[in-house]
Amino acid sequence: MADAHFEVGDEVEVTSPIHNMRGTTFPAKIVAKSRTKSKFKVEYNRAKARIDRKIGGGHKGGNAALREEVDAALLRPSPPRESDYRFKLGDVVDAFFCGGWWEGVVVTDVLVDNTFGVYFRFAKEKFEFEPEELRLHREWVNGSWIPPLQQGDVLDAEEPKIRMKEELIEGTAVEVCTDEDGFQGAWFAANIVEVMEKDKFLIRYKAIKTDDNRELLTEEVDAKHVRPRPPKVVVAGSFSLTEEVDAFYNDGWWEGVIRKVLHGRRYKVYFKGTDDELLLQHSDLRPRQDWIDRTWVMASQALKH
Repeated sequence: MADAHFEVGDEVEVTSPIHNMRGTTFPAKIVAKSRTKSKFKVEYNRAKARIDRKIGGGHKGGNAALREEVDAALLRPSPPRESDYRFKLGDVVDAFFCGGWWEGVVVTDVLVDNTFGVYFRFAKEKFEFEPEELRLHREWVNGSWIPPLQQGDVLDAEEPKIRMKEELIEGTAVEVCTDEDGFQGAWFAANIVEVMEKDKFLIRYKAIKTDDNRELLTEEVDAKHVRPRPPKVVVAGSFSLTEEVDAFYNDGWWEGVIRKVLHGRRYKVYFKGTDDELLLQHSDLRPRQDWIDRTWVMASQALKH
């Protein structure tokens, strides 16, 4: 696409040049023209900055938005979307999470919780998404969308505002932490039984039982110790040295950092909260995400001492 089609202030999407993020685009805004006519300076949101450090090993700034120069060939306009489209099996779609749109295929029709199963070829895994987190996949070729959008079936061309489930109500699946010694940095799966007054919830754990081991533990917790269940994140390849992760053991997800990468997709993981180190399998880990301003963002890669 010709450079003249883009101006400072335009909302665009940037195609990732990173191999294990093929088919991924990130919303951004053009903030300046480069001295090189074939490049523009763009600004991403914090979620993109976090995942760029995680997968690409690049920018290592703080929580500020990420700015970088990109080739004009990697830019495209923010695509419009169909109104009231009903996704179906076999649809090639883009799924929104971790600050970007990831290409996949619908392989499971509407499930009981009104979600769709989307398979990512590059990760060889399936994940579930709500309709609002999906759009039909299209390519921007010579100034046109392929396949073309049908007139009358288009929403506003601005980037859709995708929000994660934020409302914590009775029955919501959540994770709960505690300030108790020996459990710092651990999150345990639970469901909200009752929304109480003064920023409190009555929750029932999914794996922790009462002292007599006869039933699941139910207790009252402060809202500051409760967060929604984090979305699943595609892990293409292996975790990296110093990468922040959650490790599943002792019925919970414990915040740790990769201290050593071993053969056979095994890792030594250090837990700052308990000053322990464990040898764990790849399947025991997930990328660490933080619940910030009602949005899930990837944790920074570097271990802060």
